[in-house]
Amino acid sequence: MVARVKTVAFHGIDVRTVDVEVQILGGMVNFNIVGLPDKAVAESRERVRGALHALGLSLPPQRLTVNLAPADVVKEGSHFDLPIALGLLAAMDILPKEELSEYVVLGELGLDSSIRAVTGVLPAAMHANAQSRALICPAACGAEAAWAGDVPILAPQDLLQLINHMKGTQVLTRPQAHVPAQANENIPDLQQVRGQETAKRALEIAAAGGHNLLMIGPPGSGKSMLASCLPGILPPLSPREALEVSMIHSLAGQLPEGGLLTRRPFRDPHHSASLPALVGGGHRVKPGEISLAHNGVLFLDELPEFARATLEALRQPLETGEALVARVNHHVRFPARFQLIAAMNPCRCGYLGDPAQECTKAPKCGGEYQDKISGPMFDRIDLHVDVAAVRIQDLGSVPTGETSAIVAQRVAAARDVQKQRFLSLGIEDIDINAHADGPILEQIAPLEPAARELLNKAAESARLSARAYFRLLRVARTIADLTDQAPALTPAHIAEALSYRRLQLA
Repeated sequence: MVARVKTVAFHGIDVRTVDVEVQILGGMVNFNIVGLPDKAVAESRERVRGALHALGLSLPPQRLTVNLAPADVVKEGSHFDLPIALGLLAAMDILPKEELSEYVVLGELGLDSSIRAVTGVLPAAMHANAQSRALICPAACGAEAAWAGDVPILAPQDLLQLINHMKGTQVLTRPQAHVPAQANENIPDLQQVRGQETAKRALEIAAAGGHNLLMIGPPGSGKSMLASCLPGILPPLSPREALEVSMIHSLAGQLPEGGLLTRRPFRDPHHSASLPALVGGGHRVKPGEISLAHNGVLFLDELPEFARATLEALRQPLETGEALVARVNHHVRFPARFQLIAAMNPCRCGYLGDPAQECTKAPKCGGEYQDKISGPMFDRIDLHVDVAAVRIQDLGSVPTGETSAIVAQRVAAARDVQKQRFLSLGIEDIDINAHADGPILEQIAPLEPAARELLNKAAESARLSARAYFRLLRVARTIADLTDQAPALTPAHIAEALSYRRLQLA
């Protein structure tokens, strides 16, 4: 008789059902796990043996075979411990086989029979809900799983609790979903930034339309501080976006307190980050920084200091909104629709254009430094802003200007205008201008004759690529949404959008 327990395997954001088949036969005493297990799965034998021993149970002195089907899919992770243990208990007639078949099970076992937290519980719970099955997961992950809808959930602390529940001597209650407290006090306020009115305006436009932004300026001019203010003016995640982002963070094991993310992620990797760390990959494929920034912000400080190959790997995700990690046997896909905010010095010493501190190698040092960023990469950034050094008089002045709360209200209003516009066109999967393309962009960004003439002249003289042309249109549409919500773009909207573009005039 074969006992079967359902569990899952993760391939990127996709979840696949895995059948854990346990068979006990006569013959030489052995305990084999087959079905392409990785090292962590193969070591489950000792963890399962130790957990059962802690309960006073011993494995039968027979031939034990655990098959993980389908056998041609690689099984990775420690979450196979619990389904293997339950399959053995069912094969030993300690637990009912029929009842176990109704569950999707995952969890890591300790040698004391405790059930430890594992990654990927939220997507596994969504998968179980889609299949109309219940879920068994660690108690530490129960609140995370509860966000998957009305799926029945058992979240025991240890193996004994689970056995007692299935035998009717103990009742495990369904865990409750909760939102962990996410403090806002670490987000700087825009009012703290001295001067830099042009950069603040560009940051507001980037936030309103989801556009990519590059800030170029000397050290200490406030580029990093401006970027760190961005989360304070972005709207919170919608319920659908929160689930998407939380599923990715769950797979990476970075979901806080087992709850749900409500604030848009802000990722700022160091420039020494490797390509797999940024894009995703590794021996056990994990989401990279661009996927962890999905529906949020990826901030790259000191942009030219990143490895050239690492930066070039961002080009495709910036266009497609997903990261595709290629393997010999399969491809792994992660969502990666992020907003890129980058900062860089104008040259290696940082003071190009400053007559008081400029080095003797100027302008050559500036050209060599900026050439580390390829033209196609610059082309994918919608807004280019020069951030000048702050005057000493401004540093000692009383903070003036608008607070982040005031700017956030305008950003939210502009985003609501965009969302309603897309809904009126019958488009539900796009809600910001940065994601509009093709015929959709032509519909939402009609041009007045004078505006079209200005745009065509600028595009011809500056030799804009087709990509830059359409990105400029999106920025102009966002500027109109922020200012007067005009149905057609005017020359003023086009002119401001052009002022934020890195142009090479003929």
